Amino acid sequence: MSIIYVLIPIAMLFVLIAVAIFFWAVKSEQFDDLDRQSVSILFDDEQIKPSNNTDEKPTKTE
Repeated sequence: MSIIYVLIPIAMLFVLIAVAIFFWAVKSEQFDDLDRQSVSILFDDEQIKPSNNTDEKPTKTE
C-alpha cells in the first residue's frame, strides 16, 4: 500500500511533462499544416538528372 504514495506523484509528474510537451508543440506551430504531409505522397519526387562523367580524367593503362 505504501507503493501507491510513490506511484501517484510519478504519474502526476509524467502527466505534467506530457502536457508541457503538448503546449510547447502547439506554441512552436508543429500542428499548423497537417494537410501538406498527407498530400505530399501523391506527388513525384524531382527527377535526378543522369550525370555525364566528362569531369573525370581518363586513366592511363599500360
